[in-house]
Amino acid sequence: MVHWTDKERSAVRAVWEKVDVDQIGSEALARVLIVYPWTERYFGCFGDLFTATAILNNPKVAAHGKVVLKALEGAVKNMDNIKGAYAALSRMHCETLKVDPDNFKLLADCITITVACKLKGALSPQTQATWQKFLSVVVEAMGSQYS
Repeated sequence: MVHWTDKERSAVRAVWEKVDVDQIGSEALARVLIVYPWTERYFGCFGDLFTATAILNNPKVAAHGKVVLKALEGAVKNMDNIKGAYAALSRMHCETLKVDPDNFKLLADCITITVACKLKGALSPQTQATWQKFLSVVVEAMGSQYS
């Protein structure tokens, strides 16, 4: 279990309050698909993902990005038990979807980059470090059913 200071909890909540789920989710997932094209194999039913333009304009990518970010809200609300909050989601990604757990880290990095691009100077180095700590706990929770 991760120990969160009051300052860290506040920092994560402060970042989350500034996140536009629709925009950040869509852009972060699109970034994953563009930068790491092998991740497209998990989204075969999304249609045309052959170019960056197609990915950026794909409504299924945008919708799923929103789903991902809404799920992240569960971690924000359950910082003391992220692993428990994500157990079922981890199991689904492991057993049903067969997602390589390394992809969770790639997505977390893309979420951080997208958030940093939007928040710019409002994301101090200390706050970014806390946000990345938070996302690393989420990544660990998402991979928990793989072992």
